[in-house]
Amino acid sequence: CNLQPKDAAKMPESAWKLLFYTLSWSYGIYLLFFTDYPFFYDPPSVFYDWKKGMDVPTDIAIAYLLQCSFYGHSIYATAYMDTWRKDSVVMLLHHVVTLTLIAFSYAFRCQEQGLPDAREVVLEEAAQGLMPSPGSCGPLNPPCSLCPGRFWFRLYWFPLKVLYATCHSSLQSVPNIPFYFFFNALLLVLTLMNIYWFLYIVLFVAKVLMGQMQEVNDVREYDMEDSKK
Repeated sequence: CNLQPKDAAKMPESAWKLLFYTLSWSYGIYLLFFTDYPFFYDPPSVFYDWKKGMDVPTDIAIAYLLQCSFYGHSIYATAYMDTWRKDSVVMLLHHVVTLTLIAFSYAFRCQEQGLPDAREVVLEEAAQGLMPSPGSCGPLNPPCSLCPGRFWFRLYWFPLKVLYATCHSSLQSVPNIPFYFFFNALLLVLTLMNIYWFLYIVLFVAKVLMGQMQEVNDVREYDMEDSKK
């Protein structure tokens, strides 16, 4: 595809993430909009009639298995396989926090805490590795086109639907729900990370609009001088 060497080196990582997020996105859409689960339109419903040891539906368990295996692998991949970026340490923390949420929420049957990925209906960083050759910021430029979506799904719907349900509605339905502060602290950490990555996108867009970037590059990556240091 006439890619530059540095872009070709990122292709395996990008292609893998694009494949996984497309599959998980599609399955998340299926669970949210093509089943009888009211999680999206009525997030507090996940806590209705909640009790310890309740059965987890098979289709929800499959989502847990997919997400848990992916983030377990991602911890290793970020540390030893993927391109090291300025946010890689934060990315590692994100994977650990997410994996912890998935495992503990499955153990205590709190699906609302364990399936935030199903609501993040965006292809994540997978598209960001597939940046086009030098050009302007437009609809075919993934970071620019994902900026409104990332804000909408991660900084609007995530707090509105997930955090509201776990911080407020859970206590209304189950006053003594276990690990309340533990789960919500981790979800708040994820929210802070979402803000952190959104600021990277804002920085990228600002540099493009101000003409400070001659070509479209990932602002999270080190330049050559930083790499030598």
